[in-house]
Amino acid sequence: MPGDSKLPRAAAGALPARPLLLALPFLSLLLLLYVYSSSTTSPSTATIAITSTAAAVPLTPSPPSPHIRMRAAARYGTYEDYLRHQLNKTLDPRLRRVWATRDWHRKVSTFARLFASLQREGLLTNASRALCVGARLGQEVAALRQVGVANAVGIDLAPAPPLVVRGDFHAQPFGDETFDFEFSNVFDHALYPDRFAAEIERTLRPGGVAVIHVAVHRRGDKYSANDLLDVEGLVGLFRRCDVVRVSKVDAFGLDTEVILRKKR
Repeated sequence: MPGDSKLPRAAAGALPARPLLLALPFLSLLLLLYVYSSSTTSPSTATIAITSTAAAVPLTPSPPSPHIRMRAAARYGTYEDYLRHQLNKTLDPRLRRVWATRDWHRKVSTFARLFASLQREGLLTNASRALCVGARLGQEVAALRQVGVANAVGIDLAPAPPLVVRGDFHAQPFGDETFDFEFSNVFDHALYPDRFAAEIERTLRPGGVAVIHVAVHRRGDKYSANDLLDVEGLVGLFRRCDVVRVSKVDAFGLDTEVILRKKR
């Protein structure tokens, strides 16, 4: 989740136009993050307490499932190898420029419409403590704040302050029953799907809502760790939740939305 090339030194007194142009995407990202952080109430990292920033996760296979095909475990000698592989995507400079510029407003707008719809259904409120799991640069978090959910934060292997803190979805850095609402669209990246689900259930309060976007019968990219063959493969992992709804969506390559509510 490439090596840097040396930029030519600008002539004395000349404006270094090319380096400035290359820096524009990063300046855009900083500006966007500043706008979202200053135009909305900050998520209270004080009320959403981070209990740790790292956890030891052994390299052990998930229980086999006829609904989920694991396709990545054989590539890794250690769990750290898996994390490094995922970070190759998350930290790819080209992808981060796209996420921060061309994709930013499109994704924030789409997620904001999704979250506003959930608010109308009573599945999300402005008072909800919300977590976005695998949030990359934090478009989902920005969208939550845009619709009024101020106490929202994301986790990813690489932090993107102020929207996203460092965290591993196999071992979330939060206490039990911290959140009222959790959203994720990175289930296919889970090396341990059972732990991915268990951590959402652990950190979700009773009565809290989890919304998961997945692709069914569709291979992900080279960073995906599993293929979901049937939505039952996902639903069956959430043993402490009831299904609210399973529906079709068109969400950035993902086709199915699963909404779950943790049992009281």
